[in-house]
Amino acid sequence: MCGIAGIIEYACREPSISEEVLKRMSDVMAHRGPDDEGQWIAQDRRAGFAFRRLAIIDLSANGHQPMTTPDERLTIVFNGEIYNHRALRCELEALGYRYRSETDTETILYGFVEWGEHLLHKMVGMWGFAIWDSHSKELFAARDRIGIKPLYYTHQGGRFLFASEIKALLQHKSVTPELNIDELPNYFCYSMTGSSTLFQGIQKLAPGHYLRLKKDGTLIIQEYWNPLVGYESYPEHVQEHLSQAQRGDTSLVEREILRLLRQAVRDRMMSDVPFGVFLSGGIDSSVNVALMAELMDRPVDTFSVGFKKCEKYNEMHYARRVSALFKTHHHEILIDEQDALEVMERLAWHEDEPNGDPVCIPLNFVSKIAREHGTIVVQVGEGSDEQFAGYAWMHRELRFYNSWWKWFTMLPVSIRKLAFAVAQPLAYGQGQYLALDYLRRAVERTTLYRGGGVDITAVLQKRLFGSRFRALANTSDNLAERIDAELLSRKPDVDFLMHMVWFEFRHRLPELLLMRVDKITMAHGVEARVPFLDHRLVEYTMMLPQSVKVPRLVHEGGETKHLLKRTVRAILPHDIIYRPKQGFAAPVNEWFRSSLRRYWEHEVLGSRLVTDGILDNIMLQELMQRHMRARHTNYGKSLYALLNLALWYKQYIS
Repeated sequence: MCGIAGIIEYACREPSISEEVLKRMSDVMAHRGPDDEGQWIAQDRRAGFAFRRLAIIDLSANGHQPMTTPDERLTIVFNGEIYNHRALRCELEALGYRYRSETDTETILYGFVEWGEHLLHKMVGMWGFAIWDSHSKELFAARDRIGIKPLYYTHQGGRFLFASEIKALLQHKSVTPELNIDELPNYFCYSMTGSSTLFQGIQKLAPGHYLRLKKDGTLIIQEYWNPLVGYESYPEHVQEHLSQAQRGDTSLVEREILRLLRQAVRDRMMSDVPFGVFLSGGIDSSVNVALMAELMDRPVDTFSVGFKKCEKYNEMHYARRVSALFKTHHHEILIDEQDALEVMERLAWHEDEPNGDPVCIPLNFVSKIAREHGTIVVQVGEGSDEQFAGYAWMHRELRFYNSWWKWFTMLPVSIRKLAFAVAQPLAYGQGQYLALDYLRRAVERTTLYRGGGVDITAVLQKRLFGSRFRALANTSDNLAERIDAELLSRKPDVDFLMHMVWFEFRHRLPELLLMRVDKITMAHGVEARVPFLDHRLVEYTMMLPQSVKVPRLVHEGGETKHLLKRTVRAILPHDIIYRPKQGFAAPVNEWFRSSLRRYWEHEVLGSRLVTDGILDNIMLQELMQRHMRARHTNYGKSLYALLNLALWYKQYIS
């Protein structure tokens, strides 16, 4: 795992790439790679790469990057891990390629020579990489299938810049940090931006996509994978699994899921440095521990975080139960709002653009203790809830869609508009912004599902934005509609669960949750690996219909992860599998009612966002007052999203 950056000057009269600017770009990401650094500039000075290394595979100097082929035609910078690189290496060596290292980086180089972009279909892992071809004067760059690793870029003035983190792009004199106001509604609504970023002119390469920058500056972006890939062409035995499951017997499906999970965990144990697991005590992290323990001849190192004076958020007793069961080396840390206060500004800097998920706070501390105990690689549980309907809101949305939503959207437009007009003053008066937004979506016939990150909805944005910007409020609908339309164009007859899963995989999972994991773990020089997001498992679970993942009786009762729970009964005890779902969360509701309140008022109400008229001071105060008054109506997540935005704006923009 590393930090990469680069500059391509295809139309500048006199190229200005220098080792000094490349070093600045790599130095600002030193946390991503404390073990080594490197810069490279092409002979014609039209291309330059920068690199920071976190040594995981082949700890010797042979793993140094940027890395160039023996004929000096191709040069690569690579961030990530290719878990099947040894198998690919055997293929390439049989074809005559001779290696100088034991790294997966060299395999990507030779694999690209041999197979071009088709290499992407052969690799198993996570990646963001770029390759410069000195003969064709073209750049090729790619992001992994799911979006576990980030890749940002900006393209203007005859120059193309890319990096693992936005702050590296900002080290170049041609990039001035300016607010991309058009993405602010997406941040408010979804807790993270869409395909663009909150920086004007800085984009994200989408998961499962690659780009080619041609010699004349033409930029071609192409999708090479999506979560529905192969949907119609599974092997015969998989069709048998599905047929049997639809008749009510899921035993073959369960067996295949467990096989794929074992394979995913085994593959992600590839490492020349110590590795462990972030253990919450929930089913996902416990599965990681159980499967890793099967494969190890020493105890697994596990790490947990909890909260002082907020016991209802703690899962420590479950984590300890799993640790005792599998005899792990267990490490814990307890934090409170004072600990959070001390790292808020640093987190905003590491995140690059604001991330509205408060879990960044506990994730920071559990990453810190992992590194302090010498663990460089950890396995995490992200991706399970999205595949197996593990979130309570998914079940709520299913019930809502099949009842009230279907009934109400069949009513004449005039009646729906009247209902919305009548409900508005009451909902605003009681602070029921989310409920009112559901009604608005039904009136306007926009998409229902917006993902689990939904927070500051369009109806609240209309009051939260300053008067000059209120027209932006409804634009967050566009992201949800675009993602839903993309699904329907590929598979028009999918069930509603697939609508939800598709949105999670196209936005919330890669751009919110996985960026949270990447930025915060890498802030401490720790690499996070995600077994549940092995693409082979994702492809398999994507073909399973709602009736298999969420049978009707389960759907009516609201049981989460029904299929996964059945799958892991052979490796986990009943009390861990069927314990009440708690979720990994931070007690921001309580913290903002204590010492964090004054900090919030100072940073948010005093922010340039207010003085510049972007946000409305009166509505901000009202939101905090509502939070303080109503113990059963919490706005902690909204307050956190606003605080994180203000801290980011102060550091990067104003």
